[in-house]
Amino acid sequence: MKNIKLLGLPLLLLFFITSCSSVSVLSDYDQKADFNGYKSYAFYKTGIDKAQISDLDKKRILRAIETEMSSRGFVKSETPDILVSIFTKEQERVDVYNNNYGWGGAWGWGYNPWAWGPGFGWGGGTSVSASTQGSLYIDLIDNKTNELVWQGKGVGTLSNTKNIAKKEERIREFVSQILEQYPPNAVAMK
Repeated sequence: MKNIKLLGLPLLLLFFITSCSSVSVLSDYDQKADFNGYKSYAFYKTGIDKAQISDLDKKRILRAIETEMSSRGFVKSETPDILVSIFTKEQERVDVYNNNYGWGGAWGWGYNPWAWGPGFGWGGGTSVSASTQGSLYIDLIDNKTNELVWQGKGVGTLSNTKNIAKKEERIREFVSQILEQYPPNAVAMK
C-alpha cells in the first residue's frame, strides 16, 4: 500500500503540471475566403494599440507571430494581403482542490454530528489556489475588403512569473498553438 501512495503522488503532480500548461485553442474562418491567395502580412496597428496588456508583452506577442508567420511562408510587407491584429482578455480563476490522499482514521465509538460508530477512511485536506486565465485572439483581416477572414483564440493559465524567459516561452506557446489552426483547409484535411 505504501508503494501505491508513493507512486500516486508524483502522477498526481504530473497531471496538475501538464493540465496547467496546456492551451485550449479554437478557430473560426470565412468559408468564402481564398486562403491560398494570402502571401504577405502587416500588423494592424489600430487593433493592436487597443490590446490591454503591457507594451513589452505586445512586443513579445508580435515577435512570436512574426516567427510563426515566417515559418508558414508569409512575408512582412508594406502592401500586405492580410492584416494581423490581436486582442487579449484575462480573468482571475480560483480553484478548490480536495486532496484525498493517504490512509488515516481512527477506531472507536462516540458522538459526531455527521456520523455514528467506528470510522476509517482517507486522509487529506482542501487547498485553494488562484491563477490568471488568459485569452489571446489573433485576427487575420483581408486588406482589400477590410473583413475578418480568420480568428484564432487560445485560452490558458498565465503564470505571474518574474522569469522573463519563462514568460516569453509561454507567449510563444500560445501563439504557436493558435496559428497551428491556420490555414483552415490544411487543418480540416488532418
